[in-house]
Amino acid sequence: MREAYQSDLRHIVDDLLDMAEMVGTALEGATASLLEGDLARAERVVTADPHLDARQVELDAKAVELLARQAPVATDLRLLVATLRMSSSLERMGDLAAHIALVARRAHPGLAVPPQHREQIARMSALGLTALEGAAQVIETRDLALAAQVETQDDELDQLMLDISREISRSEEATYTAAQVIDLTLLIRFYERIGDHAVSLVRRIGFLVTGDSLDTLSEGVDVQEF
Repeated sequence: MREAYQSDLRHIVDDLLDMAEMVGTALEGATASLLEGDLARAERVVTADPHLDARQVELDAKAVELLARQAPVATDLRLLVATLRMSSSLERMGDLAAHIALVARRAHPGLAVPPQHREQIARMSALGLTALEGAAQVIETRDLALAAQVETQDDELDQLMLDISREISRSEEATYTAAQVIDLTLLIRFYERIGDHAVSLVRRIGFLVTGDSLDTLSEGVDVQEF
């Protein structure tokens, strides 16, 4: 019986890692569709998002069942509690990737990102993907040193968002169309929130490993909404 229980806990972690992989695929596809004007990739990202939502529902149901059936304590209890929050963060990251793809779709056959910001947006996407991959590794290994690196990388994402915001606000009216201003403002927010959710994921692992209260976390990072 105990062996089956431990197997169920391992499957919970595996499910989280599967969700992280799905989010990574969505983010890569969304950014490619955005920068390359690839409508087919945008459609695939949008179409795949409900599957990620369904995985969250399934994972949460498993976690709740184990909580009810096994009455876990200590680390096992923290794992299941953290899972319910981490699955939500991963689902929101998938939603944000879908939002990016929707911006690309709306701009088609044009490009939503002006040439002067393509490199910055590509960098934001790369940082978001690196943060997600780091968070997945932290979920698997519970490596708190790596968790700290994920938090540090998020600072660059935040700075890029601020840089682009300032460039938009200081530009002359003719530099951007109204649609470009709206799209860029949304896009940098989407990428920045992806980074915040990655930080939230690694902080959940910190809670799992140390048992420290989540109440001490900054609301600006410990996100549940985009």
